[in-house]
Parts: sequence; structure tokens; C-alpha cells
Amino acid sequence: MSGSQSVPQQDSSPLAAAAQPRVPSSPTREAIRTARRVVVKIGSSSISHPDGGLDRAKLDKLATVLEERMCAGSDVFVVSSGAISAGITPLKLHKRPRDIATKQAAAAVGQVELAKAWGESFDRYGRTVAQVLLTASDLGKRDRARNAQNTLDRIRLLHGVPIINENDTVATDEIRFGDNDRLAALVAHLVSADALILLSDVDGLYDSDPRQGNATFIPEVAHPAVIDGVEAGDGGALGTGGMASKLSSALLAADAGVPVLLAASYEADAALRDASVGTVFMARPKRMTAKKFWVRYSADNAGTLIVDEGAAAAVRRRRSLLAAGVVTGEGDFHGGDVVEVRTREGELVGRGIVSYAAGEMEFMYRMSTDELPKDMHAPVIHADDLVLV
Repeated sequence: MSGSQSVPQQDSSPLAAAAQPRVPSSPTREAIRTARRVVVKIGSSSISHPDGGLDRAKLDKLATVLEERMCAGSDVFVVSSGAISAGITPLKLHKRPRDIATKQAAAAVGQVELAKAWGESFDRYGRTVAQVLLTASDLGKRDRARNAQNTLDRIRLLHGVPIINENDTVATDEIRFGDNDRLAALVAHLVSADALILLSDVDGLYDSDPRQGNATFIPEVAHPAVIDGVEAGDGGALGTGGMASKLSSALLAADAGVPVLLAASYEADAALRDASVGTVFMARPKRMTAKKFWVRYSADNAGTLIVDEGAAAAVRRRRSLLAAGVVTGEGDFHGGDVVEVRTREGELVGRGIVSYAAGEMEFMYRMSTDELPKDMHAPVIHADDLVLV
């Protein structure tokens, strides 16, 4: 496959109607259709005017579709982009800001506008919305992730509609999720969702850029190898995510055991009703445990352990990492932190929860278990706390 692109479309685009053929039914689409708990991510362009500011007609239409899904029996968690875009008009900006301080200022204003708009739209159906703002560090710490999980679950039990967004007013380039596609994938696992639906201005996955002609639509991705060699683009003028982030996030969620549908917001009705549009990503048969998911995708990386060839091979066989195989370490980590495991050449082998602090490890490198004090006989990283990457 030489490359894959999706086409940014507007509701009235004739290419949108012509490019994508009728998709065949599949077990993955059926799983999404019948999903009891659904996370729906909505991109900035799906609820904004091209020059910034919220498009209430688009937002109201999406709220109606979400309401219909909830009336059909599903719990819906909404991950909504659009805060920065929503702040453009009130601050009298002429375009999406580029510098971080102005972005955060626009987000601070726009979050109010966004929450108000969703609240008014769902109020038509007698529903209350709750604004939930998260940063990468919130899900990188297990206790804070559990608090977020408990909050979202209680909102659901109280029949509220969670409107989730990255907290752009405090996030920085170093700690931000990068886009709300990834945030949606992390939230999908956090709330034990049965399906993730990514709605934006793209109508699915193609084997090449359909704007150049002769592109073939890909209705289902059964394995990551299907999209090897994909050349994905960046986000549009109003958003931070592009096809690259959508593919990465869809594969992340699917790897965790959550089936994913990538569809255009103008086809939200069909996407939420029966998953008969867009591209679906098949989930791994067995859902990843919460701890392993946290270690692999969410946890902050506190340091690195450099291991020899034998230890790297043992870790790849899902064996515990012992001190004898650790050459050296980097970072100021503590017992219980998540660290990377790398070879001496820098190849990433896995991530795991380390048993000892960096200071303790300085006296353990290359030592066999028999050479260590009895209180240091535990593995540096137990096999149960290791995740290959």
C-alpha cells in the first residue's frame, strides 16, 4: 500500500456521496451498533464555522443524533473538541492562534462557550451536561485516573452527559495528549466502553488520496498490518489532529479491545444508528487489563533501564527483568513508577512498573540474585507488570 488519505468533506460535497460505496456488514460493525457504552469524539470542524466560532446548527444536529442513541439504550460519553475555535469570535481574533499563550486564552474563553452550547442543545431533551477537562498527567497517574473514572461513571449514573475535552488552558506541549483523538481512545478504555466512534471531516480510510482519483475505500482494518506504509496528513485549520492521529488512536483503542468506527460527522446519523458508514477497526479478541493499558499507553515515563541482549530477549518472552541483566539506568524514578526498558542500542523493548528507586538500582546493576541482599531478591520488574511495545 503506497499511502492512505481521507478526504476532508463538507455536508454538501458530491465527492462524499460518490467516493464511499455501501459498506458490507461485519461482526465489528454489529458490535458497534449494539454497544451499550459508547465514546463519541467530535472534531472541531464538525461543530465550527470555517473561520472560527461555533456552528450551532451543526452542534444541534449532532446532539439530536447522540440523544437518539441514548434513547436506544446506550450510555454516551462525548469527547468534544472546539474550545479554541469557540474562543476565536468572542476574543475578536481573525484566525486560529499559533502561540501557546493565545491558544490557552482562547481555550479559556471557548470552554465556557462550548459547555454553554452543549448544555443548551441537550436541554432541548431535558438532559444535563457535565464539563470534564483532563490533561495527560491526569491519566498518567493511577490515582488521578481512578478519580476521573469514578467521576465519569457517577455522571452516567445520574443520567448526565459528560462533555470531555483536554484542558488546553493548563496543558503544555510537553504534557498534552496532542489531540482529542488520543484522549478519546484513552477515555474509551478508562470507562470500559464497548465502542469508540471518531467523527470529524473525514469519511473513512482510503488506499491513496481520493482527491487524486482511483482511490479505493477501506471498509475495515482487521490488523495494523493492513495500513503499513500509510502516509497520513496533519489536521485542518481549526484542529490539531489529522489522519495520523486518527489512525494512531483507532489502533490504540482497538489494541485495548475496543472496536472503533471512523466516520464523517455529516454521516453521524448512520454512524450512531447502525455503523453502516466509514471505516471500522477490529478490536483485539481479549480486552487489555486496566493496569497493562495504563502501563503501555497512559502512565508517565519516569526513567529508563538499559538492559543487555539476554535480558532483552527474556523480556520479549514475557519473563521478569532481573538485576543481572540491567546495565544501567536513567532518570530519578521511584519504586512503583513506570519506566522504559531499552537495549544498549536504544531500541525500546517494553514498559513496566519498577520495584526499586533509582538510588537503589545503582547498587544492583549486573548483580545476580544470590549476590543481592534478601530484601532485593524481587525482580526489578515483575513479568505481570511488563508490557511489550
